Amino acid sequence: MLITGGAGFLGSHLCERLLNDGCDVLCVDNFYSGTRDNVAHLLSNPRFELLRHDVTFPLYVETDEIYNLACPASPIHYQRDPVQTTKTSVHGAINMLGLAKRTKAKILQASTSEVYGDPEIHPQREGYWGHVNPIGIRSCYDEGKRCAETLFFDYHRQHQLEIKVVRIFNTYGPRMHPNDGRVVSNFIVQALCGENITIYGDGSQTRSFCYVDDLIDGFVRMMASPFDLTGPINMGNPVEITIKELAETVLKMVGGPSKLIFQALPQDDPKQRQPDITLAHETLGWQPNIKLEQGLEKTVAYFRARLEI
Repeated sequence: MLITGGAGFLGSHLCERLLNDGCDVLCVDNFYSGTRDNVAHLLSNPRFELLRHDVTFPLYVETDEIYNLACPASPIHYQRDPVQTTKTSVHGAINMLGLAKRTKAKILQASTSEVYGDPEIHPQREGYWGHVNPIGIRSCYDEGKRCAETLFFDYHRQHQLEIKVVRIFNTYGPRMHPNDGRVVSNFIVQALCGENITIYGDGSQTRSFCYVDDLIDGFVRMMASPFDLTGPINMGNPVEITIKELAETVLKMVGGPSKLIFQALPQDDPKQRQPDITLAHETLGWQPNIKLEQGLEKTVAYFRARLEI
């Protein structure tokens, strides 16, 4: 199993799951947003291999299955070098699809709910084409992922490649980067440090948060599905919560002197985000099982240990 972005938040959990399932795992990462620490505990496993490599360059290895997770996923990271973000999504997809074609490997693309942009339908289902600003500050990620999906389906049609495309909705859990700007890690770190919790906008915008173990189970089920189940398929938790409610939940869980403060909403920030997971449930028997409070407790414990608070 080849996992690009394997030292990232999602990738490291996927490496762990596949090793536990008895697979040989080649973890590929350039450590732009991932970190060696995320997979350090796996290095002693004889079935695990770590390779520093940037997927915008071709990779020549042998593999049976490819999970293409390589791309910075938080606004802070992907906006730092937007040209490289687009290259990672597009050139990375081309290189991994080329590798899959040569080795006759199955390949899964970690796409994103951001392909729906600031959606005009709610909840979002796979047949919706999206409402995306193609020239905004989030476009490098949104449009990069949309183009990657195009490439996957063209390789499938043109070369009969076995593809799996998963659209990931907000995921959280241990090994999130503490400074990646994502709302769950932001709120937890600010609360643990006794800082005020920053909410952008009035907090009425909604998200749906899926715990990482549930998502990884969905990846594995999707990869094992029949040839004709290509996706795209939504994966996320359909339970919707406002950002203000999330902040209040974290604050109640952590305690401390933090207060909620409000700042201007960033450009193109979606007002609603909720997956319709009917397709995943009907075709894969998949649905998330871990409730938000359970997942947040595990995530708070991780950050408390990491920050030594």
